[in-house]
Amino acid sequence: MIIKKFQGKTEEEALAVAKKELGNAVVLMNVRQVKKKGLFSILKPQMIEVTVALEEEPADQSADLRSAVAAVSEIAKNQEKQQQKSEKKEPAVAPKVSKSDHIAAEQEEVVKKPVEKKEESGIEEKLNTLQSMLEKQIGQKEEEQTDEKNENIEFFKLLYSIMMENELHEKYANQLIDDLDRTMKPNMPIDFMLSNVYQKMVLKFGKPCTISPAEKGPKIVYFIGPTGVGKTTTIAKLASKLSVEQKKKIALLTADTYRIAAAEQLRTYASILEVPFRVIYTAPEIQTALADFKDYDFILVDTAGHSHHNTELHDNMRAMIDVLDASVEKEVYLVVSATTKYRDLISIADSYRAITDYNLIFTKLDETTSLGNLLNLKLYTGAAMSYVTCGQNVPDDIADFNAQETVKLLLGGGRL
Repeated sequence: MIIKKFQGKTEEEALAVAKKELGNAVVLMNVRQVKKKGLFSILKPQMIEVTVALEEEPADQSADLRSAVAAVSEIAKNQEKQQQKSEKKEPAVAPKVSKSDHIAAEQEEVVKKPVEKKEESGIEEKLNTLQSMLEKQIGQKEEEQTDEKNENIEFFKLLYSIMMENELHEKYANQLIDDLDRTMKPNMPIDFMLSNVYQKMVLKFGKPCTISPAEKGPKIVYFIGPTGVGKTTTIAKLASKLSVEQKKKIALLTADTYRIAAAEQLRTYASILEVPFRVIYTAPEIQTALADFKDYDFILVDTAGHSHHNTELHDNMRAMIDVLDASVEKEVYLVVSATTKYRDLISIADSYRAITDYNLIFTKLDETTSLGNLLNLKLYTGAAMSYVTCGQNVPDDIADFNAQETVKLLLGGGRL
């Protein structure tokens, strides 16, 4: 499969260039606007970039891909059984709500659903690093093993190994392998198999859910999470974007009365942004603040970071959130670190789920090389992904969650 990008002033013009070079059989994979760069970018015309794919003539392949996938799937299942045996020796924390049916439905949907022009799961580009690793590994075995079945097995072994290196939980890696076993067709090119996995993983992440204005009155936005994950800094980054970039009226509240440094840190950011700041000690004070800032767009509330085993502080947090009636629009974001162990993330997620529903914010992506926990926690909780942070700079080191870039990294490719 050939995958290339073309640019033009309009989508039609870019697609015409693609067809001129590759022919009319190209398939449109993705469409996006190209950001202008440079000092005189404002004078440059807006460009549209399209990503297209062209299926090459299939090589003379006689390998039974389904058998190859089944073989690797059997390996994966055996590893999962061994893992289950070892986990029986330790208490396992099970999710409160099973996501298996939901995941299966999503996987069936991506198999049946054709690729649309502006679909978020459109492939930005081939996963070059993974492809080259695959070709190198297969090339070393060509003299000894010429059967294409072996090449396909090597592909799936490599894919599985990369997912394990990125600390994707075996349960979810096995689900991907099993799904490939069900969807592979004879003589399917490796490029197509790779794009198939890519699209399925993007679909599993889903669309990010970011802060949006309330239909009426201010929206109350709570930030919860354990200590040391960078919650207060994350709030400052979002406050800056909302206030400075989007010109929204915001107020900052903190219910973290246990750490003086945290309150002072947020007070400093409020002073820089020239927005109201208030310390909240009791749940009714949330209602008072809502009345005082009724003409504002957003009220961001920092909560005390503490051990998720502290039931007293959890009860206080629940009271802070539940004190508002259903007429008030509110959102809750669970802030966790990408460097936290998966077992601990499960415990944290379950603890805060007992308080309220939430969306997910991952911090400290710059402090880890393994991003498997992002997909692990997404699939475990079913919560929407929202933002990621990768540094301490306010407000630059935060971005909306990007499923395409994350999946590319999970599969061994470089940054987009």
